[in-house]
This record gives sequence, C-alpha cells and structure tokens, in this order.
Amino acid sequence: MLNPPAANMPTEANASSTNAPTVQHFRQALLWPLRLMPAPHAGHHHAPWHVLREMGDASPWREEVDEYTGDSSRFHERHYNEFVSFLPYVQRFLYGEGRSRGKDGGSDGDSPMRIFRRHDISAVRLVSRPGDAPVTLDVIHCDLYFFFDIDVVMLNLEVGASNLSLAQAQDILYRFGRAYPSGWEADGSALHCMASVEWLGADGRVLASSDAQQREAFLSHVAQHRAPRIAAHWAYLMQPLVSDHSEDAGVLRYRQIEYYRMPVMAYLSLDDPRRLTRDDFVRLALVTGAGSGTSEAHLPYADHHLADFEHKYCYDRFWVNAGAAPNTRYLCNGHALIVVGDARSEFFCCRDRGVLAQFRHQHFLLFLIAHFQKASLLMFSDQLVEALKRLDIRSTPSVKQFKRAIRASFERFLRFTHRYWFHEISEQAQVRALSHMCATHLGLDPLYDEVKARIADMNTYLDADSLRRQAATVVRLTVVTLFGLIGTITTGFLGMNLLAEAEAPLWRKAVWFGVVFVATTWLTIYTMVKSQRLSDFIDALSNDRLRFRGKLAALAKVWRPGAD
Repeated sequence: MLNPPAANMPTEANASSTNAPTVQHFRQALLWPLRLMPAPHAGHHHAPWHVLREMGDASPWREEVDEYTGDSSRFHERHYNEFVSFLPYVQRFLYGEGRSRGKDGGSDGDSPMRIFRRHDISAVRLVSRPGDAPVTLDVIHCDLYFFFDIDVVMLNLEVGASNLSLAQAQDILYRFGRAYPSGWEADGSALHCMASVEWLGADGRVLASSDAQQREAFLSHVAQHRAPRIAAHWAYLMQPLVSDHSEDAGVLRYRQIEYYRMPVMAYLSLDDPRRLTRDDFVRLALVTGAGSGTSEAHLPYADHHLADFEHKYCYDRFWVNAGAAPNTRYLCNGHALIVVGDARSEFFCCRDRGVLAQFRHQHFLLFLIAHFQKASLLMFSDQLVEALKRLDIRSTPSVKQFKRAIRASFERFLRFTHRYWFHEISEQAQVRALSHMCATHLGLDPLYDEVKARIADMNTYLDADSLRRQAATVVRLTVVTLFGLIGTITTGFLGMNLLAEAEAPLWRKAVWFGVVFVATTWLTIYTMVKSQRLSDFIDALSNDRLRFRGKLAALAKVWRPGAD
C-alpha cells in the first residue's frame, strides 16, 4: 500500500509555494549501470547469474520468472501491450524465442536478459536536509538485470508515494539517486545528497542507512584506491555483489561505469498540471532540484541556454486539453525521462492500460535499452584501455595476452552489434520518438562509431603485425633456401657423392650421418640468425646501380657487430 497523506507532510520551506500543484501520485525508477569484473574463482564458464543463483540462501536475490514464462494468471493486458510495442528483433532481445527462465529450461542464447529480484526491502525513509520531516516511499520492486555475453549489470529500483508537494518530488529526483556524494558543505553535510537514507524491512526495522556524511571515509578510500567509495546504503542493496575496490570479499564484483548520478525515470500525477510554470518544467526535465520556494519563479540557468528547451527536451504530442489523457507532457534529457499528467484523467492513472502502465513497461524498457547500449559501449572502451595498460612489448607472453584480449573484444563487439545494437525499436510513434530522444541526448551513435573505430584500429594493427611477421618469416626461409641451394646443387651435381660410404659398415655411416646432420643443422641455424643481414646483402647484390665495392661492403656487414 502507498503511504497516506499524513506520512508525507510538506516541509516548512516548501509550504510557502502555495501555487504549485500537488503530486497526487509519484513514481521514481532508478537505473544504475555497472560493469561486472571477472570472477576469478567462478571460472570463465560460469555466467554471473549462475553464480548468484547457486548462492542460494546466502543471497537475498531470487531469479524472477517473468509473466511471459510463468503462471499465465500473472500475464495481463499491460504485458501484451508492452510486447507488441516493439519490433520483432527487439522482442527477441527482451523476451527471447520461447525462452524459459527455469534452471533447467532454455539456453543462455535464448534468454539474453536475466532478472533477479529481492523482496526483503519494503520501503525507504528519506530526509532531504537536516531538520526536515522524513518522507517514506514504498519500494515497488528492486531488480538486477544481467545480459548474456555482456559484462554489465543494471540495478533497477522503483519507489512510489502519494500526496507529495512538487518541491518534495523535485528534491527526491535530485538527491536520491547518487552513488556517493560529490562533495561536502562547510558544515560537513553531503553536497546535493539526502541527509539520511534508510532501507526499511516489512516490519519497519532499519536494514541499512546512508553514510554520506562520513567525509573522511570517502576521502581516504579515494586516496588509497583512486576510485570512489560506494555509499553504504547502495553497497548494502547490491550485496552479495561488492565494489571491486572495496576490501569486502565477494566473487561477483562491479565497478562504476558512468556518472555517479543514476539515470532516473519519474511519473508525476498532478491535480492540475497546467499550473506548472516553465521554471517547474525546466527543473523537472533537467533534474535540478526544487526552487527557492518563493512566489517568484527563477529559471535555474541563463535564458539563452534554455532558449530551445521545449524543442530539445519536451515531447508535447499530448500536451493539449483533449484526448484520453489530456495535458500529458514527456520530458527527456537522456539521463532522465519524466512524464507529467493530470490526476483527474482515468487513463493517465490506469496501471493496466493507461499512461502509468506504459511508464512502467514500454517506457522503462526503451530507457533500459538506451542505457544498456551506452554502458556496454563504455565497458568495451574500458576493456581496450586495460588491455593496453597490461601490454609490455618486451615480453612475449604479454604480447600474446594482448592479442588474445583484443581478438576477444573484437568478437564480443561483433556479437553485441548483431544482438543488441539497433536504431529503431518500435513503429509506435510515441515509443519511437522517446527512444530517439534518449539516444540523441546520450550520444549513442557517436559513441558507437568511436568504440567501433578503436576496436577496428586495434584489430587492423594486429592483422598488420601478423602480416609483417609472416613476411619476415618468408624472407628468412627464402634466404635459407637460397644459400642451402648452393650446397645442394654442388653436392648433388650429376648424383656425385663426395664420400663413397655406401658399402661402409653401419657404425661408420651413422658417424658420418651425425657429423653431416650436426654441420647442416648448425649452418641452417646460423643462416637463419644472419638471414636479415643476408637478405640485405641479396638486395644489394641485385641492385644494378650499386657498384662492386658497395656490394662487398654489404657482404661485410653480415659479420660486422652492431650492423643493424
């Protein structure tokens, strides 16, 4: 059940904004992309969801059997509407082909996306600033998304509440989804973060709380590891997955891959959305937090910076006083997707067929796809950098390991392109437009081209290096063959034998065979050692413009120390 109005009383600072409409119903969905690090003890044949599944009771996460493969009574019309919203190749990515989420059914190739859910957290209690009244949000669900063949995991947390002030909703959007503080105020309070975050169990017991105010812990962690420290409440939520830079033991480890502010979606059902000012929409779309609370509205940025705000960030197809869901406006900046509408509209508030259902299904999935693609591309880029960092051109094993890493990245990128990369995900105008807005603001196409070019450059370098090595080998073999040909023709001319030992005893023939074998082997090896210089001599010998003295000088270089 959602919180009653008394549980979310507006703060004194926000109460002065009497003209702002009330948020009758509020939903926020956070999406946190993380890079999965290799699990050394799990083995390369173990996918991360296999490891998590095998932990059993040691993990709060349980694999979610979705409505498409579970009990048919769970499959509702909203799930059908979600499915048919996407094009067939996107459907295969999201749902597989007759996939089974059971332990023994289906294959990883048929189930490219695995979902795990925890049920032990029922609510979260937030305090925006010291002295503010706490606001309690219901935890609708908390999921982990894994993807086949891609070392990315995405945390999805959806929370909801009723009867919030607009300022409260703006503050929650701005302050809640931060993996760690960006800094601290002069009084020691965390900058732009919640003053307090507490996960609550079904019995109201506090399961974990934030530690963003502990400045020294974050400072020492960065000084020691050159990596940010994940706030305690988010670290608790991810367990048994642990930060790769933490000292906690754990087979499944992750690293921050994007900005510390988590991508966010929000649904705001207002009693009168037309009372929102341009300042309100700008703050919602760009997630800048609540205003000053005074009656005079001020834009958070300069006017010229926001001159094209409506064109860039607003999808106003339904921002009219007509239709099934009048006065519905979508705001998108890539990092955030916000939908604002009228609480008096039955269709806007309907969780089965209306805008709320679309927000939780179609819109969430298009948002997830865009951020999954971005996280995957950033992951590929990180892997290339790490492969270069480990490269030591003076070490043959290091060079071989580098080649294997680049080849593997190239193969995985090809599979990513054909399995997960697409520009059009739907022919429905609304889903298509919002998807394009997300992709444009996130810069997915330029990022893809950049990563593709880097991997192609690496692969081209390896191909050129292989061709160079093959050419050098051919040159050496040619030199050895050329000089060996002299002895072969000399000793084999007209079948002549220098030593007539055909009738000699076996031991004498064996002795001569060993002597000739050793001498020939030594001469061949010596010729290979000098093959580069001998190749230069052959080039000089075939140069008609080079005089005889120059050709003799080239021959002398074969045995001159340091001639290379």
